[in-house]
Amino acid sequence: MGFIYSQLFASLPSPTYDYTGKTVIVTGSNVGLGKEAARHFTRLGASTVILAVRSIEKGEDAKRDIESSTRKQGVIQVWQLDMSSYQSVLNFSARASKELPRLDVALLNAGVARGKWELAEGEESTITVNVTSTFLLALSLLPKLKETASKFNTRPNLTITASEVHAWAKFEERKAPEGKIFETLSSNEHTGAIDDRYMVSKLLEVLAVRAMAEQKSAPQIPVTINCVNPGLCHSELSREAGWGLAIMKFFLARSTELGSRNLVHAASLGPESHGQYVSDCVVEKPSEYVLSQEGWRDQQRVWGELVQKLEKIQEGVTGNL
Repeated sequence: MGFIYSQLFASLPSPTYDYTGKTVIVTGSNVGLGKEAARHFTRLGASTVILAVRSIEKGEDAKRDIESSTRKQGVIQVWQLDMSSYQSVLNFSARASKELPRLDVALLNAGVARGKWELAEGEESTITVNVTSTFLLALSLLPKLKETASKFNTRPNLTITASEVHAWAKFEERKAPEGKIFETLSSNEHTGAIDDRYMVSKLLEVLAVRAMAEQKSAPQIPVTINCVNPGLCHSELSREAGWGLAIMKFFLARSTELGSRNLVHAASLGPESHGQYVSDCVVEKPSEYVLSQEGWRDQQRVWGELVQKLEKIQEGVTGNL
């Protein structure tokens, strides 16, 4: 009932935060939520908005659309980023570190919801894109975010797009032997669980954000790290999903512009939101499982395995936290 009420009746104020002079990265921003969030950041005065997209051509189309609607030129840049490739993620973060004088907001919004089993970088592609690459990018961008905090006396934001569906995940893989959760998520024996994979990926995002905040509390790090639920929206994310979701979207989905308000709001919050889950433009509690003792134990396991995975991809990257 809470989900239905939120979708139909929640009031989501249009963002008014002043981004004058700030630099923003939005991943997955050629369409949907990311594009609408980038439009808001541009409208609100950001000096530089990076559209981090897999297709430069589609990114340029989005750039023209945003420039036309906001009547602002010279703000948006289109950078290539393929979240299914770890090397692309590392190349992108290296470019940001080298070329950007500052970074005030990293909104990691790119994600996939696969309707079929597919591998990328040796693991199930939903997990690769939504979890491993997302946190590889997050940790790779942290040095620039911290540097911005020090140089410009500000508190940057690292915001990850999660979802209310984290609460719907069955997450049977949590029963895997010690150190085998990610391996089990990508094993051939679990191809039948693909319908749960997107929900699991969103749950893992929530758990990892909470783990990062446990490692470094708000007073210990000059960057606010949080995750945000945009709500069910009319976006292209679920284009591979089945008819059940299509029916739900027909009756309940909000526009991507409305959903993007959640994203921009979360990216403007201060240390009170560090490690928190933002929904309907307020800090809310995540699922009961996440808050339970069992959820906390699984969080430690997930974070421990993720750290090991990320260190194999880029040695020392988790030390950026």
